[in-house]
Amino acid sequence: MSGVETITVSEDDGEPRLDRFLRRRHPQLSQGQIEKWLRTGQVRVDGARAKANDRLHAGQQIRIPPPPSADRPKTDEIGPRDRALAESLILHRDDSVIVLNKPFGLAVQGGTGTLKHIDALLPALKFEKEVKPKLIHRLDRDTTGVLVLARTAAAASHLGAVFRSREDADKIYWAVVVGAPRPASGQVRCWMRKDAEGFGDEREKMMRCAQKDEGAVHSITDYTILSDAGQRAAWMALRPVTGRTHQLRFHMSEIGHAILGDEKYMCDRPTPGGLSGKLHLHARAIRLPHPDGGVLKVEAPIPAHMAQTFEQLGFDPREAKDPFAAFE
Repeated sequence: MSGVETITVSEDDGEPRLDRFLRRRHPQLSQGQIEKWLRTGQVRVDGARAKANDRLHAGQQIRIPPPPSADRPKTDEIGPRDRALAESLILHRDDSVIVLNKPFGLAVQGGTGTLKHIDALLPALKFEKEVKPKLIHRLDRDTTGVLVLARTAAAASHLGAVFRSREDADKIYWAVVVGAPRPASGQVRCWMRKDAEGFGDEREKMMRCAQKDEGAVHSITDYTILSDAGQRAAWMALRPVTGRTHQLRFHMSEIGHAILGDEKYMCDRPTPGGLSGKLHLHARAIRLPHPDGGVLKVEAPIPAHMAQTFEQLGFDPREAKDPFAAFE
């Protein structure tokens, strides 16, 4: 097939997932296109079929077919409005790392029908002669807050390893949930997997399962109440010990205290009236070893809809001066 590439994974690539490696090469690809390539065997790793979440290692040979050429966007051409948007999101920037404050409703990566997303804005954040920054992790479309990017291959390798090990990366989320959990502090542990019977949007929904079930993964979240409005709602600090799809949203629903505005993971408790219907889940802060030495610690201010809810319920974010203090 004309245009087929065979690429050798280098040490500087780190150990990325196969789908993320493909998007680095061809940022215009949607996840659906990548899945089709894998399903039909057009992408091969060392001559064998592979899965999207397979981890790559230095020295492996990746066969990549030519990407679809129709309507292929010129990813480095960023208009002034999108360039201004990208710059407005920056919380921290140095020679190796950029940290953004992701807004509500903006997807991290593209997909079917998703034309505007963080990944498409990244060329606006590069130096003139450098490659565009690389996404190190993801947030759900409606989750706001801290999002880490790497500016170099070496930084991407370092940060990717930190996030995969989860031993050194410490993330704190703030959420407003319906009701007030008891006990006020604790840990949620369970086995979960994707809903195999789901369809449409529900295909991405997680469900409780047994350890022996196919696709089962163990998930752990630490939680504590920072303030509550009686039994109407509570302001929570959440720390994911593991990093599973929709983990925090699923865990809060499982203990009967769904996150306010979550239409996918709900519970039987009533939602207080007069509050914003947007998802109230915010990646408040991150702390991790910097690729160049030392510790990187960044906090993101809460979004407008959560600030309004805080005011209505009498929560004061200034009471939590250090987002990590609740778990130390």
